Amino acid sequence: MTANNLREEFLSFFQKKNHQRVVSSSLLPTDPSVLFTTAGMQQFKEYFLGRKSPYGNRAVSCQKCFRTSDIEEVGDSRHLTFFEMLGNFSFGDYFKEEAIEFAKEFIDSIGVKIDYVTVFAGDNDVPKDEESIKIWGKLGFSEKKGNLKLSGREDNFWGPTGEEGPCGPTTEIYANSIEIWNLVFNEYYQDKNKKLTPLKQKGVDTGMGLERLAMVSQNKADVFETDLFTPLIENITGDDEKTKRIIADHIKSAVFLIAEGILPSNVEQGYVLRRILRRAIRYGKSLDLIVLAEKAIKIYQDVYPELKSKKTEILSVIEQEKEKFGKSLEAGIKELKKKAEKGYITGEEEFHLFDTCSLPRDMTEDLAREYNIAIKNPEGFDEAFKKHKEVSRAGAEKKFKGGLADDSAQTVKYHTATHLLLAALREFLGQEIYQKGSNITAERLRFDFNYAQKMTDDQISAVQNLVNQKIKEDILVEMKEMSKAEALKIAKVSFDPEKYGDIVKVYQIGDFSIELCGGPHVKRTSELGTFKITKEESSGAGIRRIRAVLE
Repeated sequence: MTANNLREEFLSFFQKKNHQRVVSSSLLPTDPSVLFTTAGMQQFKEYFLGRKSPYGNRAVSCQKCFRTSDIEEVGDSRHLTFFEMLGNFSFGDYFKEEAIEFAKEFIDSIGVKIDYVTVFAGDNDVPKDEESIKIWGKLGFSEKKGNLKLSGREDNFWGPTGEEGPCGPTTEIYANSIEIWNLVFNEYYQDKNKKLTPLKQKGVDTGMGLERLAMVSQNKADVFETDLFTPLIENITGDDEKTKRIIADHIKSAVFLIAEGILPSNVEQGYVLRRILRRAIRYGKSLDLIVLAEKAIKIYQDVYPELKSKKTEILSVIEQEKEKFGKSLEAGIKELKKKAEKGYITGEEEFHLFDTCSLPRDMTEDLAREYNIAIKNPEGFDEAFKKHKEVSRAGAEKKFKGGLADDSAQTVKYHTATHLLLAALREFLGQEIYQKGSNITAERLRFDFNYAQKMTDDQISAVQNLVNQKIKEDILVEMKEMSKAEALKIAKVSFDPEKYGDIVKVYQIGDFSIELCGGPHVKRTSELGTFKITKEESSGAGIRRIRAVLE
């Protein structure tokens, strides 16, 4: 059965069991404690805690996921950075019995044989899961038969995602000696101090990797032999299987990250994208990565149409990063050899290469091994990186008034106009548009944002007209103070959330714009006058710049 068929079979199966089909959420989570969406339950987290679900008490989804913890493992038979997670969820509805019975019924329906299952053995904090043992017993699984095994907290207790949240014991299903499905029974809430308290509302959260299910269903030795990867692998030359897998995984992941509006950079999600892209570029020096990216888009475009609509942008970012990295790699190798004339480099020098030549740490270490160069005091990298972040954070705090040159009335008008501009850009270019920088004076505004291609005249005109429309509507500009966690649920943020305090200001312009911002702003949009875009230009790879005036 093809992966596309398996995905649809799963979703349809649970729809027939009265589950609401929910589309995949973004790879960029609303939870600021994690960089990416790593599990299907993340978009449902609050419904496990008692908030009413708009989907009812049962949901099913196929969620796009990305895990940075698996980057170094990629190249074996089953570890990936990007993957799809199939999951069914119960918010205070059914619990262990129906969850286990549903799972067994679905696995049987697609012709896969379960080797064995595992159940939580219990520990000092949480008792042995006797209920699951009894349920599996009715279905023919037991310790006596050897097809039911007990495991500890490391294997059979899951969660929470982020620093705190719902969690609980799990039961796992194995086929072909590989774990394919994890059923999590959310019975507890774990706080930041790792303390567990029973949840008032019990829930079910299951996760099954589509890639692993396809591997088992298609009788393949590894996930890279399934139809989710063969169109890529077939176009990668060479005899080293590990290298082929790394390139295929990383290009596919890059395609999905760029489609989310992420651009290569030296911080956070952008750094992860840069890291996997540059690994793919280095491992596939003689390959046409654009062809591989096109193959990845073709595999998924019917399920995730945004890949097709953003194809030009995706390919442009990859090509630009390849050109940029070629220069950086050349400069980095030259600098590395120069620094290593003494026979070694320090961790601090390693960071210098990262900061000035954009060489990811693991790549510098690969090059060091290649040129037989030792790395002394590797922890110096972390110390230098920490200092760099502190300096960057201080700089960002100075810009918390939006890059304002002063607090004059006209400058404040321009600052408010940037909020309208950003909202208008999102309206026409996509919700993944974010502010990448701004500079505001009493004479004009300059606004940088992530977009990989030149805006058309029609797009520029449409953005300008929408801003002026909102100005004419004379909308009240409101400010509310709230907790950062609460604000991040409703507002967009262009800076690292860690750079904000626990209590933040949220400026709202009707239902058009909601932004975390330090202010100041005008009271009503009608105070701004007429907004006119004077220039749209490039401000770097994947970054566009708009200059505008108020008349």
